[in-house]
Amino acid sequence: MKFDFDTCYRAVSSRDARFDGMFFTAVTSTGIYCRPSCPAITPKRSNVRFFPTSAAAQAAGFRACKRCRPDAAPGSPEWAVRTDIVARAMRLVADGVVDREGVPGLAARLHYSERQLHRLLTQEVGAGPLALARAHRAQTARILIETTSMPFSDIAFASGFSSIRQFNDTIREVFAVTPTWLRQRRNDHSAVLPGSVSLRLPYRGHLDSSRLFAFLSARAVDGVEESDGYTYRRTLRLPRSTGIAELTPAEGHISCTLRLADVRDLGAAVQRCRRLLDLDADPFAITESLSDDPKLAPLVKRSPGMRIPGSTDADELGVRAVIGQQISVKGARTVLGRLVSQFGKPLTSADGGLSHVFPDAETLAEADLGHIGITSKRQNTVKVLASALASGDVTLDPGADREETRSKLLELDGIGDWTASYVLMRGLGDPDSFMATDLGVRKALDHLRVTEPASTAAIRWKPWRSYAQQHLWNLDV
Repeated sequence: MKFDFDTCYRAVSSRDARFDGMFFTAVTSTGIYCRPSCPAITPKRSNVRFFPTSAAAQAAGFRACKRCRPDAAPGSPEWAVRTDIVARAMRLVADGVVDREGVPGLAARLHYSERQLHRLLTQEVGAGPLALARAHRAQTARILIETTSMPFSDIAFASGFSSIRQFNDTIREVFAVTPTWLRQRRNDHSAVLPGSVSLRLPYRGHLDSSRLFAFLSARAVDGVEESDGYTYRRTLRLPRSTGIAELTPAEGHISCTLRLADVRDLGAAVQRCRRLLDLDADPFAITESLSDDPKLAPLVKRSPGMRIPGSTDADELGVRAVIGQQISVKGARTVLGRLVSQFGKPLTSADGGLSHVFPDAETLAEADLGHIGITSKRQNTVKVLASALASGDVTLDPGADREETRSKLLELDGIGDWTASYVLMRGLGDPDSFMATDLGVRKALDHLRVTEPASTAAIRWKPWRSYAQQHLWNLDV
């Protein structure tokens, strides 16, 4: 999503929050960069520069505004929509791949050289992989400073910095304050339990949280998830260890409390919660586009903040999709509960109804699934998928090539178009996946008196067919 100078300046002049996270405004006379909705006085046109990422603004020597906290803006929806190498790289950087594997690891995942990748990112977003990762580290550090009592030395290494000096220098450079100053401003009640981190997950526009949380609640698997209809809790498998996320809708944001076995997983945990709830979507663009179809417009008007229920672990989502084929939601929950009980990784200590982390691909590839209540054919499909995931033949991570992944999934015995599309939609966050043969979709289209085939009707809904499908599913017919 590229915006010309005039469009950006109009958004800044009107303090339009719809553009928060899509670009950043830097003011040459003050050396500060802001989000478009910053309440400060609108700067002169001659003093303004626009950047596609906070990392680009930081690399150009600007520091974050203390008033609007641009580093905490919702992520750009562009990276979820696009499928090119830059978008895939941005999704992986946000997930913390550079911090864990370095730039060589990022480049290897994308099958590009480090030099090529640096050139593409610099041309497109104004910053290379290290600068992008540095911006994420700074935001993670700020969260830990303001929401925990951890010593600064622990925060530095938990955020991905290689030294205390690097941590201090980055905080001063990015935020123009010291770590001590940030801690003095913190809310002493923000960390509700020892070892927990409490924060707000912002989003843009409307959010139909009731439908979103109802969807997750109806499919909650015993031991891994629990919901009281308002707050949703689940266990997390994270790069270094495990954790628990508690998510509750609030005014203008999602309240998130994380309990992590290794606090270095904070950045990854936050990103996975955001993907689960589709918080970086642009509901304005989606609503405007889908409302052009007179058949779909009433559904869109009823739920302008529709989000796609995602996942915190695409490997888990893939297994759940296979087991859920052609059985009821209740039946799938029962089978999955048995799977978790027999093969899931137990938590060190149970927390309410949460007792296990969903079994990983390596475990399922070797498991005897004869006692969980699914047919031998379905058992074989689960094991084939798990083996492909464990070996790396199929990769379900934020940087996966969606079309390549679809093709590889369809090559596996027992996986058809419905399952592959479902995995892309919920597991990989594809905004344009559609299941034309789905029974619920066909019933909804019949109810709306759409006479053409579902696949033909869906052409009008590109590139937001996943959202159109969600609207159709929510039509109770």
